[in-house]
Amino acid sequence: MIDKLYHNRDLSDQEFSDLLAGDAYDRQLFARAAQVRHKVYGKAVYIRGLVELSNYCRNNCYYCGIRHDNRKLSRYRLDREQILACCSDGYALGFRTFVLQGGEDPYYNDDLVCEIASAIKEAHPDCALTLSLGEKSKESYRRFFNAGADRYLLRHETAAEEHYRRLHPPAMSLARRKQCLMDLKEIGYQVGSGFMVGSPHQTGRHLLADLRFLQELQPAMIGIGPYLTHQDTPFKLFGNGSLRLTLRLIGILRLMFPMALIPATTALGTVDPKGRELGLMAGANVLMPNLSPLKVRKLYELYDNKICTGEEAAECRMCLNDRVAGCGYEIVVHRGDAKTAPAADTLPGLVLEAEAATLTA
Repeated sequence: MIDKLYHNRDLSDQEFSDLLAGDAYDRQLFARAAQVRHKVYGKAVYIRGLVELSNYCRNNCYYCGIRHDNRKLSRYRLDREQILACCSDGYALGFRTFVLQGGEDPYYNDDLVCEIASAIKEAHPDCALTLSLGEKSKESYRRFFNAGADRYLLRHETAAEEHYRRLHPPAMSLARRKQCLMDLKEIGYQVGSGFMVGSPHQTGRHLLADLRFLQELQPAMIGIGPYLTHQDTPFKLFGNGSLRLTLRLIGILRLMFPMALIPATTALGTVDPKGRELGLMAGANVLMPNLSPLKVRKLYELYDNKICTGEEAAECRMCLNDRVAGCGYEIVVHRGDAKTAPAADTLPGLVLEAEAATLTA
């Protein structure tokens, strides 16, 4: 099964289910994922400067700490000048992609988002700008793109209708979420999607639906992470998702989508102190450290016990340098666009059996 994926051949539903079900294939999976990652991206790890601009949200997703009905959360918004200052600080630290992420906050109307996007690109024309602001109209997405946004992150979270209904209130729609992703791709964005691993009520059948949807979408970026619970949500009694299964899925996704940008997420680092390093060794090639002002980082609380909320941006950057180097990779100062051309037919001879052994230990 691993070799079928490695040679770009699709698996049957049963083969995917078998691959997801146990540890038997992990050693070969991680070794093959490492080969493909090196074949396409070498040792490069791309960093994105994350600016969490608001924890207001109009939605009430049952799993999310910044959901509208969480009355215990102190809310905040960053203004235009604060956002630009975060990007300026990040540029000095070597970041060449900025990610503006927030809840679906009506305060950031189309005019304001376009104004901020244009100002960032004017100040830093050699940088890429990613937005992650939720569901918008196609016309809004087009305006943001014309103002300078290059990429858009919109995780679908689950591609199975019945599972989506158990995670979201009736006002929200999976069909709407999928249409937004298709709109973004048609406009010309580098589109990112992804899903939670181990979210409440999730089954292997739901994960298979996620993989099939990603095959349909063919995103440039795929972000997955273990589900992490939050004490002030309706799902507060559910346990966290599995690190092992998340790593397995990163490896599978690297083989399915060799050119994709796949982050080792903060959620991985939250569920395990070495989670981000393990993510890189499983096939990920992106890290997204936080550039938000220290005073608001703990307030953007999608889940409990989020890491790095007390680190200065420069401190975090140096820490990541050491962590990445310890895995045998290197952070590069680059926009880090997703590659689109087919990878070379020959591997550079970097088969990392030691990495596979580490992951399966």
